[in-house]
Amino acid sequence: MDKKTKKREFKDALQPMGVYQIKNKLNGKVLIGSSNNLSAILNRFKAELKMGSCRNKTLQNEWKQFGPEVFEFKELEVLEPLNNPSYDPTEDLHFLEEIWTKKLSPYGDKGYNKPLKTVI
Repeated sequence: MDKKTKKREFKDALQPMGVYQIKNKLNGKVLIGSSNNLSAILNRFKAELKMGSCRNKTLQNEWKQFGPEVFEFKELEVLEPLNNPSYDPTEDLHFLEEIWTKKLSPYGDKGYNKPLKTVI
């Protein structure tokens, strides 16, 4: 198999999607999020944190303060895609993220997420 074919197969392969967590093992604070490509989002966070360019300033500051060895990156739940070419996982991912944020309450002293805005 040539390099071009391998590259095409990789791009066409479905990547794991679902809910992820970045956890500070020292103080227990977590960041919860969801993505349609879990490995890519976790790699992006690692790279941004290493470069000092993470958009979540509290997480970035604690990364600098405590060091990378204190943080754990993991998948909390993988969403299995429906066998339907027109399937859009956006709503399902949002729903799963909402369940995990309600369960773990990653706000304030417990996490790095910003509280969800409630609509009245």
